[in-house]
Amino acid sequence: MKHIAHFRFTLLAIAVVLLLPLCVGSGTLATEVLIYALAALGCNLLLGYTGLMSFGQGIFFGIGSYATGLALLHLKAPLLISLLIAAVIGGLIALLVGWFSIRQKGTYFVMLTLAFAQMFYFLAYTMKDVTGGDNGLLDIPRPNLSVFGHTLLPTTSSWQYYSFVAILFVVVFWLLQRVVDSVLGRTLLAVRDNEARASAVGYDVTLLKLAAFVISGAVTGLAGGLHAMMTGVAPLSNIEYHTSESILIMTVIGGTGNLFASVLGASFYVLVGNWLSTLWPRWLMLLGFLLIGVSLYMHKGLYGLAQSLLQRVRPGTKTSVRTDIAKESH
Repeated sequence: MKHIAHFRFTLLAIAVVLLLPLCVGSGTLATEVLIYALAALGCNLLLGYTGLMSFGQGIFFGIGSYATGLALLHLKAPLLISLLIAAVIGGLIALLVGWFSIRQKGTYFVMLTLAFAQMFYFLAYTMKDVTGGDNGLLDIPRPNLSVFGHTLLPTTSSWQYYSFVAILFVVVFWLLQRVVDSVLGRTLLAVRDNEARASAVGYDVTLLKLAAFVISGAVTGLAGGLHAMMTGVAPLSNIEYHTSESILIMTVIGGTGNLFASVLGASFYVLVGNWLSTLWPRWLMLLGFLLIGVSLYMHKGLYGLAQSLLQRVRPGTKTSVRTDIAKESH
């Protein structure tokens, strides 16, 4: 049953990748959806599966942007190596942040991740020779995917780059789905639901939380690197608090405890935000009202709403849907 659910969610992710070009006229906008979906996947691993509400996701996103930019500008590294550097450094920074943060719980944990976010922001702001300060890293190239000088996939146009990001997104989604369906993923759920009991039966709760932090940081760093190549710049805004806030909002809107929900949340946030921004300059206020509505009436986010509608449309699937919900929640 686990393998069927795993396969189904991966197919849904592939469906989103295929439908985006049909629904969105801009290749850059479609690519942005997938990039932020990756970041939301990393956040969901912490919030939905481990119960850790981190306001430090912008750290890893920004670090990934800078790491990729520096690798491309100064090391002349190939495409995949540059992204690998972003993921590795994102994971290492997450290990550092997580090592200190998980020693606190509740509000104090949240405050500590927020403090780290502010610290890394001011470090990026003051290290102008490395990060470019206010201006950010400019003129970041977007190399083609090549092996031994032979181009496998060009990335020159926005839709060509979307194709590359789409392939990478599906691979990462599949790997993360394997993680949450594994013993590690189920153990993280046990830590989320009852940390004291998980510790009492012999699980190393500290190590498990650190593992979740590292995986989340690596995925979010990868998303930051992809974003830097998409825009051609690694701006200071990528590492500031508002980036963490946006990633967290995407995760909550989509629904926690299910990876595909993060894809829904990121798609909704980016596409609706883009549409609202054309209607009213203060569109973030409308998005705030929407988040209030989600918090009050849709506790399981868009994914939970979709499941409820499916139950009403197809009453015969009610039992199986409940089984899936229970499986994803526990």
